[in-house]
Amino acid sequence: MYFHGYRSYQKRRFKNKYGKYLMGMLVVTALVTFFVQRQELWSIGKKAAVKMAGTAVVDVLAPGLHYEEKENGNHFLAKVEKILFPIADYTVQIQSYETDAESTLSYEMILAMEALDENYVDEDGQVVMQNNGGTDSPQPADGTQNADNPQAADGAQSTDNSQAAANAQNPDTSQETSNSAEQTSLTVAPPIAATQKAVEYSLDKLNDFDYLVQNFYQVDSTTTVKSDQLNVAALTGKNMKIAHDASTPQILIYHTHSLEGYADSIPGDKSTTVVGVGDYLTELLTQQYGYNVIHDTGEYDTIRDKAYSKAAPALEQILADNPSIDVVIDLHRDGVGENTRLVTNVNGTDMAKVMFFNGLSRTTKLGDIAYLYNPYIADNLAFSFQMQLAAAEYYPGYTRKIYLKGYRFNMHYCPKTLLVEVGAQTNTVQEAKNAMVPLADILNKVLSE
Repeated sequence: MYFHGYRSYQKRRFKNKYGKYLMGMLVVTALVTFFVQRQELWSIGKKAAVKMAGTAVVDVLAPGLHYEEKENGNHFLAKVEKILFPIADYTVQIQSYETDAESTLSYEMILAMEALDENYVDEDGQVVMQNNGGTDSPQPADGTQNADNPQAADGAQSTDNSQAAANAQNPDTSQETSNSAEQTSLTVAPPIAATQKAVEYSLDKLNDFDYLVQNFYQVDSTTTVKSDQLNVAALTGKNMKIAHDASTPQILIYHTHSLEGYADSIPGDKSTTVVGVGDYLTELLTQQYGYNVIHDTGEYDTIRDKAYSKAAPALEQILADNPSIDVVIDLHRDGVGENTRLVTNVNGTDMAKVMFFNGLSRTTKLGDIAYLYNPYIADNLAFSFQMQLAAAEYYPGYTRKIYLKGYRFNMHYCPKTLLVEVGAQTNTVQEAKNAMVPLADILNKVLSE
């Protein structure tokens, strides 16, 4: 009896001892997990606090400018759960893409950065690009390349080798000159608009996201683009045709940077700046194609880093006064290294190369910029792509790749908004004006044919 009682006591003692050991191990495991992860948890908490503080400041200083969808109230706890149980969130991660904002800037700071961002300049407004080995693509002073090679011809040829014929008719003569002072204005007849395609692009190849980006786009390192944004079916499926006749205004042309000139521009003479180029485009669209065009020659860039914020109210007023406007074109001139010349040849006529430019309202550093919300990004992208595709097929070598960058560039007022860079400061005025003949023809093909 005594022996039996002793054995029962020993079993209970063993079980209690085993239970204590097991509980101790669980506690130690929990503590280790907590201390290993606490730095990341603290970082997440700190980011959330900074974001909330920045939002509060923007709401006070600029009420109504902050646009952001409300997050789930358990967002912080969800991140904690994701850290402790990372596998549970794996299927969500592989299906979605999100860029977390690293900081919050004021609306005015964002607009200033936007104004300086569009033409590769530093904080003093000086061009910071340098020559990039003989191509028409500038390179930042920090050595980071922005390759802008002419569109690749592989896969773009039709079965009858029309590419070879196109190259013979429209050779790409992008070139460099060692001294821009030696440039002279061209006095040649304007080129004749193309009547048939020189190249046929395969939809099968364009449906390949990598092929599409490599041949049609230059994505700046400061932003990101998603494959669903560059879906060819969506880009070509949007109807860009003008919905009404020319009895009321259809197209608005304006210049955020109206003071941008060319190598031989005459100081004080607007006709020799990008405004003069806009005058010629207006003339072509109205007299040759019959559109009703308003050309706004307002000056918005006397203070360059305020240009977009100054142009915005004027643009709003014009659109309010003319609700029939269906297309908005912001005509610019690019900035490149002084030894870079953006020149091509169409039907025997030298002209400046043209580049279409899109803002995605998203940067890698800030994520999606809520203050620069643009409901028409998909439409903007469709417009520029349809223009780029028509240019590539009818005028091979005429355009540079579509440049995708962060910020918004006032492209949120109208679905059919186009930002166009016509040559650079090293081109002549005549070269820039010559480039308007193909541009007007391409616009007509996309908007009416």
